[in-house]
Amino acid sequence: MRLARTLRFDQSDEQIFELAAQPDEWAISGAFEFSDWTPAMLTGKPRQAFANGWLGLESFGRATFIATAKIEEAEYAALIDRLAVHFVEAYGAPDAAAARPVAEDELNFMRELCEERDPNTILFVSREMVEDGVSESFQAIKPKAATLDMVAIHGELDEI
Repeated sequence: MRLARTLRFDQSDEQIFELAAQPDEWAISGAFEFSDWTPAMLTGKPRQAFANGWLGLESFGRATFIATAKIEEAEYAALIDRLAVHFVEAYGAPDAAAARPVAEDELNFMRELCEERDPNTILFVSREMVEDGVSESFQAIKPKAATLDMVAIHGELDEI
């Protein structure tokens, strides 16, 4: 099974998001955060989070890029539970049990987005406000195959 982890190529996420996700967090789209937003709310750092931010599942900060990675069943189940608790703490869900099906839907959507992609495929998201709410589109950059000479050391062992 695959999900995606946040990437950080430089420190720009810390400049453009109110809270930047840390590198290597499991991530989801997190578009639910914007479900009741209005166009007037799309300014500054919140606008950047809306337009291009993935939601990290440890810090609940945002990241510009993520990459697909293998996840174990137990870790996946723990993420569902973590997100359900977040729905209680941040959005006022009545309890984790009530929030769990919604958290599971969010993780399942992300898993489906990542499942058929090669490991280490980089993903980015673009969102816009539409009449019915939020529209998302996803783009992917496939990993390039590394050749042995990119990582091999040439020479004799006693020369190294």
